[in-house]
Amino acid sequence: MFKSKEMNMNREGDRRSNDDFEGGPGSLFTPIVMMEEVIYKLAVLNYQKEYVRDLQMKPLNRHYFALASNPMEQFFSFTSLCAWLIRKMGKSFDQPQEYDDPNSTISSILECVREKGVAITFPPSKLKQGYGENVVFILDKLADEALKASNITWKKPIIPPEPDIIEGVSDDETELVLEKIEEELAAVYSDDDDPETVDHDILALRGFGKELSHPEKPGVLESKVSVNEWKLEVERVLTQLKVTIKPDPRDWMYHLSDMHRYQGNMKDAFQPSKVNLEKLFSDISHSMEKIGLREKYLNNELESSIAEFSTLQRQLTEAQEAYNAACTSISNHSQMLSQLTEELDLVKQETEERGSSMTDGTPLVNIKKALAQLRSEIALQDVRLGISEHCLLQSRLRDKSKTQEDLLSISNAHLSSLHNFANLNSAHTGGLRKY
Repeated sequence: MFKSKEMNMNREGDRRSNDDFEGGPGSLFTPIVMMEEVIYKLAVLNYQKEYVRDLQMKPLNRHYFALASNPMEQFFSFTSLCAWLIRKMGKSFDQPQEYDDPNSTISSILECVREKGVAITFPPSKLKQGYGENVVFILDKLADEALKASNITWKKPIIPPEPDIIEGVSDDETELVLEKIEEELAAVYSDDDDPETVDHDILALRGFGKELSHPEKPGVLESKVSVNEWKLEVERVLTQLKVTIKPDPRDWMYHLSDMHRYQGNMKDAFQPSKVNLEKLFSDISHSMEKIGLREKYLNNELESSIAEFSTLQRQLTEAQEAYNAACTSISNHSQMLSQLTEELDLVKQETEERGSSMTDGTPLVNIKKALAQLRSEIALQDVRLGISEHCLLQSRLRDKSKTQEDLLSISNAHLSSLHNFANLNSAHTGGLRKY
């Protein structure tokens, strides 16, 4: 069981790794390579002065937009750099701010990119993160268009004269030859041998020992070796005498020689391919002519059918329009019918309520009860009115007797005052008579 679990886990890990490297293991480094190319193009466009100094922006490193560091800052730098490149293309584009709507800014940038014929196959939301392959792709395309608009011309490179490289044996072969020579020397002489004898022994190994085995008296030396033997010896030793220069792969001259070699190989491979392509082109042209003639023939043959089809198509559109108009009128009438049906239901409900109220005797009974109650209340009011009238009459009689008493007391007081006054007048007249 444990082994099966481990096998399943390994399979899942392999699947995940395959999903991660679906485009190949080198796809993870594609943004880094593209970003370095973008930096070179920006340097050609003089972005250090026009973008960094004039706009007071942060300078970019070689992997700024390829790796994630600060998404907000990277997104603002991305939009600012895109705006500067679009202006370098000769179009007007406002410098974005930090608090602008990212969706509108991205849509404006993508619209400028689409105008140049660049196909966008990823969603715009991928650009909001401010880094990644899509961001570097947009910057690369805008930099290319800015270079085209700037009319930057490239001079032809001046190639310095290349020194002749003497090809020789490889390092492995030279090492083998040197080892072989050392072995021969070690086998020929020891530490006690004389140098002259050593030289004679070496020459003896090379095939020249017969003449030197018995040295002659000093005199004019004459070679007894034939010319052919000398030539063979020279050819044998010539490979050991050549100077071997190992080319440096970092040298551009080495790459240039490879480019010339590849160009020659391409030219050699192009000749047979050219013949095949010309033959293929002629076949395709002939087939296209046949297709064109066949198309013209079919058009001539089916012209009446096409005209009839167009007429039927026009009639179909007219019938479809009439059908749509009829459907619209039907829907309107259906709506009106539903409204009228609702009103009719309300009227029916009202009539039913009125009919039920007319046939019902409950209201009449209620009226009779109300009349009887009114009569009882009227009688009660009559009694109360009689009592109140009686009380009022009594109060009036009391008031009348009281007023009479008051009037009588007033008249008596008046009469007494008149009597006193008369007495005073009589006394006064009596006094006057005395005088």
